[in-house]
Order: sequence, then C-alpha cells, then structure tokens
Amino acid sequence: MIRTEELLLNVGPQHPSTHGVFRIVVKLDGEIITEATPVMGYLHRGTEKLAENLNFTQIIPYTDRMDYVSAMTNNYVLCHAVEKMMGLEIPERAEFMRLIVMEMQRVASHLVWWGTYLLDIGAMSPFLYAFSDRERILQMFNELCGARLTYNYMRVGGVKWDAPDGWIDKVKTFVKDMYNRLDEYHNLVSGNEIFLSRIKGIGQYDAKTAIDYGLSGANLRSTGVKWDLRKAEPYSLYDRFEFDVPVGKNGDCFDRYECRMEEIVQSLRILEQALEQFPGEGETMGKVPRVIRPPAGEIYVRIESPRGEIGCHIVSKGKAEPFRLKFRRPSFVNLQILPKLLVGESMTNLVTILGGIDIVLGEVDC
Repeated sequence: MIRTEELLLNVGPQHPSTHGVFRIVVKLDGEIITEATPVMGYLHRGTEKLAENLNFTQIIPYTDRMDYVSAMTNNYVLCHAVEKMMGLEIPERAEFMRLIVMEMQRVASHLVWWGTYLLDIGAMSPFLYAFSDRERILQMFNELCGARLTYNYMRVGGVKWDAPDGWIDKVKTFVKDMYNRLDEYHNLVSGNEIFLSRIKGIGQYDAKTAIDYGLSGANLRSTGVKWDLRKAEPYSLYDRFEFDVPVGKNGDCFDRYECRMEEIVQSLRILEQALEQFPGEGETMGKVPRVIRPPAGEIYVRIESPRGEIGCHIVSKGKAEPFRLKFRRPSFVNLQILPKLLVGESMTNLVTILGGIDIVLGEVDC
C-alpha cells in the first residue's frame, strides 16, 4: 500500500469551474477527497437588509442581481408576493408577457448551464453552440426592455413595457428553430462515450437524501421525485398549458443533465401554447396605487426557477418599505449537499459534481 500525506487544497475563489467567487477547501488523500468545506460570502451584498430602506419598485433591480442568468423569474417572485398581499388583479396580456419571458429565461439559463458545464469538463464546441442560441434570446430581451442581463422588467401589477411590433413573431421563429438545435446538441454531446464516462454514476444520491437536504429543481427531480411548482402549485397562467415534468431514476450527474435538457423541450412546448393564445390587445399594467403599501401582515410565495424553488417572504407593517424581506434561494439550499457528494470522489470528479448541481454564486451569497 502506498502511503500518502494529507494535502489541504483551495479550489477558488477564482477558479473557472466555480463560475464566480466561490471557494472549496478540500482535504486530499492522494487524489481522493476526504473532506470538503464550501466557503461562501465573497459576493454577499446584503440585499435583504438593503430592501428594508427601499420601496417595492426599487427592490426589483436587486432581484435581477441575485441570479443574473435568471433575472426574469426573480423579478416575478417579488412582484407576485406583493400582488398576493394586496389582492391585485393582473391584466391577461401582462400575465402572458410575464410567462413568455420567464420560459424564455428558463431556456437561456439552461443554455448557459449546458455550455459552461461541457466547457468545464473539456468540450469547447458546445459552449459556442449554446451561447449562439442564447444570444438570440438576449437580443429579444434587449428589444423588449433595453437590457441583456439585468432586466428590471416586471412591475407590481404587470410589466413595464408591452411587446414591440413583430416581437411575438420573432419568439415563434426562435421556438421552431430551437427544436432543431436541440437535436444538434444531442448528436454532438449526449451520446458521446467520453462525456458519458465522465458523468454517469457520478454524484449519486437517492430521493430521501434529496428531500432531507431540501433540494429542488433538477437536483430533486433527477431522483424520480415529480415535483415542479408550475404543476404542483400553479401560479401565473401555467394551469392553462400542457407540459410534462421530466424526472430521472438514478440521481446522478447524467440524470440531472437529461432532466435539464428535457426541461428546455417542455419550456418550448409552453411557449408554443402561450404564443398561440397570446391576446391581440389589452393592458400591460393593472390598477395599482401610486405608492405601493401592502397591508400589515406577512406572506410567503414560491415559484419554480431554473435552479429550483425560489421563495419570497415579506413582513409588512403597512408602509411603502418592507419591514423584513427574505428570499429562499435554490442555489444556496442545493449547495448544502456538495460536501456529501465530494467525499470519497477523486479530484477529477469535483468539477463534474459542482457543475451538475448548477449553482449561481449571486444567489448563494445574495
């Protein structure tokens, strides 16, 4: 038996595979990880505390920056919470616009994950494919709200801008093209022997473990648990559309990969139906008081973001600013299982497991 000396190694906080300023301190016995400690906080900005001195419209841009590759869903969860507290009615056209941009954002977010995940484990071409298609979504968002990453698009009571002329037709064209592009993605990657050997059976856990750790999104569904808040607790207009909830069996990196790839297909299905039913006319803002003051009380709402369940808890004293605001960030919760998955694995699998969880550092630190 070869005797090895224990080695303490810092991965990050400026390591490409962490996609931000995130650090993992690992103890190694040879190449095998014996202990892993995530170190967070490098991107902490105190968003929830800052919100106590801002009115609800001013808080919306802060939600953009929590998960900067899924800003639309973050906008929505805050607005949705305030609207439920105030009992506001949202115009149908505005709700359609919200749903369409949220599903486009889900596709764009999964494309970032797919491209960067493959890049991390050694494949360059998929990254270029993914960002080429994501660019089309960002251009359409730019036409809609003048921004490519942090949109500040939704408002309590509706959305800030209506769709410009021809915009809906552009989205329809993109959806049709994206189905063909997904076939190319699968031909390029999904059956590749090297890729499969890198991710199959890696980072495996069962449904009970996933539930015990509070996992959500593809990290939960990869174990066979059919839980998607768009189906389980429908919000917005999701109860009007037909779509499936992809699930895995083995709870490994490959099942998480397959779940997310199928989620893109289901998002395209939702978009097809929403674009077909899109109202020809109507208001994009409901009747909202000039100063938004939710009644005294508290509320918790949750929705399905690309990374899982994102929740918003508001405590109001009847003022224009929240007394307390707290977000349940899926990346922060999903990260809890990382040390368990890494112990006993080789260093070569660290990047595979970390990328398979799909965390966004802005959402971890908040």
